[in-house]
Amino acid sequence: MSGMVSDTVTARMARWAAGLSWDDIGEEARHQAARYLLDALGCAFGGYRQEDARIALEVLDEVGGAGPAHILGSGRTTDPVSAALANALMVRVMDYNDIYWQQDPSHPSDLIPAALAAGERAGGSGKDLVVGIVLGHEFEMRFCEAAFPGIRERGWHHATLTAFVSPMVAGRMLGLPWEKIQHAVGISASRHATLGAVTAGKLTMMKNTVDPMATQSGVLAALMAEKGYTGPEHVVDGKEGLAHCLGPEWKLEVLEEGLGASWRIERCGMKAFPTEALTHTPISAVLDLVVENDLAPEDVAEVHIRSLARAADILADPSKYDPRSKETADHSLPYVVAAALVDRQVTPAQFTPEKISDARIRAQLAKVKVAADPAIEAAFPKLKRAAVTVRTTDGRELDRELDYPKGDPRNPLTDREVEEKFDALAAPILSEDARERIKDAVWGLERLERISDLMALCVADRR
Repeated sequence: MSGMVSDTVTARMARWAAGLSWDDIGEEARHQAARYLLDALGCAFGGYRQEDARIALEVLDEVGGAGPAHILGSGRTTDPVSAALANALMVRVMDYNDIYWQQDPSHPSDLIPAALAAGERAGGSGKDLVVGIVLGHEFEMRFCEAAFPGIRERGWHHATLTAFVSPMVAGRMLGLPWEKIQHAVGISASRHATLGAVTAGKLTMMKNTVDPMATQSGVLAALMAEKGYTGPEHVVDGKEGLAHCLGPEWKLEVLEEGLGASWRIERCGMKAFPTEALTHTPISAVLDLVVENDLAPEDVAEVHIRSLARAADILADPSKYDPRSKETADHSLPYVVAAALVDRQVTPAQFTPEKISDARIRAQLAKVKVAADPAIEAAFPKLKRAAVTVRTTDGRELDRELDYPKGDPRNPLTDREVEEKFDALAAPILSEDARERIKDAVWGLERLERISDLMALCVADRR
């Protein structure tokens, strides 16, 4: 490792990552790591039954190698790179795991499977897993905060940033020295930029796959760096690095300042709905009005939503008024509002093929009007505000304005609600006894001797 550059951003981040330990992390951050792990596992058990995951698992059955890492749901063991992709896809596929949105959106728990796979490879403990989870949230969220405007506004997807963070998580779980973690970042990040096309217009299975692929990239990079493979050290702040290529403005000091003084994981949010993040406040407002006023769909003439320009652009373009797939429906403001009007809930049950083609829901789509509001734009990202007006067929106008939805850190899911979400997602494939054993292991991570012991519990016992 001679000639190592130690004054680049990646060197300083890698040194901090390599030195982070359980004892450094505050009690609240440790608790949040357990909450996000339980939430991610629940999402993965729900994702295990999705068509996207079924296809990917069939491919990985063909191409994956032998190894110590478990695939959630099936219990099959495979190589860490394949396990990271499989598990991250299952966590992500329902668009139901965590959400952080400052300059850029991200789903930091997409990185938990990197910690699981590399941690199993290294024989790590529950305390090691907490370190990996906290580390992943810390840097994923900091990268999202560092670009002005966010890279999504420049046409790139946030999986581009995940490729910088996942090798740090995997490298730390493998116990690599900081120099090798820095090389792992260079290996992964220099070859994994993701086009925003995956979330523009008509959406496909790739919408939920690019971040898992970036997680997989980090595990592969860490394994290569472990053996001595090298990558560019200036991949963030040097010539033709991140800030150079994806300019114009970066506040790179955000990546480092105050590391360890507080914990970003305490500022992340969870999803109360399995939909794109900017739909959550409008859904919450519409459900409030429908329930409070006991509205039937036939009572509603129009629903007017004022939100961010990006919400109007991404979530209400013409394709979103005629969703034909789960991926388009869960990114469609008209669809999720229509489902809320008809079913008074927005859960995974609202995204089956049968439900998406339901005539009663489709009859509501044209009622939903979405407009950008400059005042709401000015308050973002501090507030995730949306304003909803429901006009009824008997001439009433019902208004509701919310600044943030359920699941936001200012209105968080309780531990009980996290457990209820886990149970609802896991129950179709896991018995009550199996679910209780997993919950006990997650809430007691500090006593878990081996990550593999937790993963061995995560096997479907209902078919």
